[in-house]
Amino acid sequence: MKTQHRYKFAAALTATALVVFGLAILRPKVHAAPPSGGGISGTIKLDGIAPHQKPIDMSKEPSCAAEHKDKPITTEGVVVGAGGGLANVVIYVSQGLNGSEAASVPPEAASITQKGCQYLPHVVVVDAGQHMKVINSDQTSHNIHPQPTKNPEWNKSQPQGAPAFDVTWANEEIAVPVKCNIHPWMHGYVAVLKGPHAITDINGAYNLNVPPGTYTITAWQETYGSQTQNVTVAAGKPATANFTFKAK
Repeated sequence: MKTQHRYKFAAALTATALVVFGLAILRPKVHAAPPSGGGISGTIKLDGIAPHQKPIDMSKEPSCAAEHKDKPITTEGVVVGAGGGLANVVIYVSQGLNGSEAASVPPEAASITQKGCQYLPHVVVVDAGQHMKVINSDQTSHNIHPQPTKNPEWNKSQPQGAPAFDVTWANEEIAVPVKCNIHPWMHGYVAVLKGPHAITDINGAYNLNVPPGTYTITAWQETYGSQTQNVTVAAGKPATANFTFKAK
């Protein structure tokens, strides 16, 4: 009888081990967070007077024009907040990542939404291989047309009420311009990267999660191009990297 109990106990332990092992395999990989107090943060600013952003006439699409009747929409090539902070700047590691850090892909999908005949957000950042949902929240049809140079070009119609569709990007590309063939004022960008990245808020601020190491980080802005800095991150000690773009 005791021998039977030992066999049953051993079988239960084996089954438990197999379940735990299976869950470990199925758990998705995510970008590892840096040690407490680590990472890179900073502010990106514009030096000088921001160029005038032109108002957008949406009168040819009344449903979208109605959404903006209380707050006219302008172009978004240079969006500057209080104190000269530059929004929509993509920050990423261009050198210094190891193979696993560069290959890690977030399990959750990114998204770009057509709302009020705008692309929201104006700049979407995705990992190569990460899923991206394309959503139409408008009372009209759209025709989404990215124009990449390092990824296959596609051109898809999305009528009002159509479900979101899913796309992926195989290759790094900074950045892919996106337009709508129906509404010519609609413009946005998809930045396809590998590894940790961030995008600045309306104040020009960002936080980039990276483990300790020495990196080259790049800041990309659609009008002003790219700048780079070399940064060393020590364990438990945050690093700072600020950028300034000259107005033109």
